[in-house]
Amino acid sequence: MASPATKIKFREPQIEMAHGAGGKASRRLVEGLFAPLLFGANRGPLGDAAHIQINGTRIAMTTDSFVVSPLRFPGGSIGELAINGTVNDLAVSGAKAEAIVVTFVLEAGLPTEILEAEVRAMGEAAEKAGILIAGGDTKVVEHGKADRMYITTTGIGRLLPGVTISPLSVQTGDKVLLSGPIGDHGITIVLARGELDLEADALRSDTRPVFPLVQSLVREAGAGVRWMRDPTRGGVATSLNELARDCGRGIVLFEEKIPVRDSVRGACELLGLDPLHIANEGQFLAIVSAEHANSALSALRATPGGEDAVVIGEVRDEPAGMVSVTTLYGGNRLVDMLVGDPLPRIC
Repeated sequence: MASPATKIKFREPQIEMAHGAGGKASRRLVEGLFAPLLFGANRGPLGDAAHIQINGTRIAMTTDSFVVSPLRFPGGSIGELAINGTVNDLAVSGAKAEAIVVTFVLEAGLPTEILEAEVRAMGEAAEKAGILIAGGDTKVVEHGKADRMYITTTGIGRLLPGVTISPLSVQTGDKVLLSGPIGDHGITIVLARGELDLEADALRSDTRPVFPLVQSLVREAGAGVRWMRDPTRGGVATSLNELARDCGRGIVLFEEKIPVRDSVRGACELLGLDPLHIANEGQFLAIVSAEHANSALSALRATPGGEDAVVIGEVRDEPAGMVSVTTLYGGNRLVDMLVGDPLPRIC
């Protein structure tokens, strides 16, 4: 824990929407204010879940908040998203979600039928994911002080044997695996708000629990699985930039290998966005040793929901600490972390 004299590096005068977008501003806030004051000097690389030891037993623990607008969207809703997001943060840390507690912050005037629908969605998602909802809390704020409903979750999980997830284990030559198409969730939310005049009736959020895929990967590749992350806010580019910085190596992606639906690509072109920066809620990235990459990919593709898994890149010595993309025309471009908050309130 920090001492009263601990100095912070975060010097921005106020909090902006970008600080919650999962990109550079979020990293400045977490590393410049939260980490030094709450964790002290003994923390390791930041991840989606913490591994803690209690009386000799190691568990994984994670917490998250969900403020998505609208509450319901094609393919899912805030209640389902709250469960899947928690399950997935534990899964990519190498753990099976076992129990979760939830907090509802409700706005006065919220119709009961809307609340009931989200509680039902949460219960159904928990049953599907095999996780126990062990408790929770409810707060109500005045009308106009919240956007109908916010949900916060905290989950604990049991660590999977035979795998250690850490950016420090990543090695040159390792392969970058992606479980499926990117950008579906973020663009679905934009279309559900009516902010973009684009017809994409078939596009749906990819929200789902990824643990079955993670379990298949770990069973096949074991210690060959170096690192995993579900690329939610900030997308694939932000997740891999964080990895490159933490491991000190370069990540090279091959543009032609990255799966993006035409509707997502079209929306990104209209909005001036890179699909690599768009949030996902049902995909995950994995860094796997070269000798295990082919068998790991086959295991993912043989698991329901993993049919579109693909190797999209590899770890190299250069560009150290950065992510580059080899384009369709043979050129190279650097891809940074997300800057700003182009699509607020998406998860």
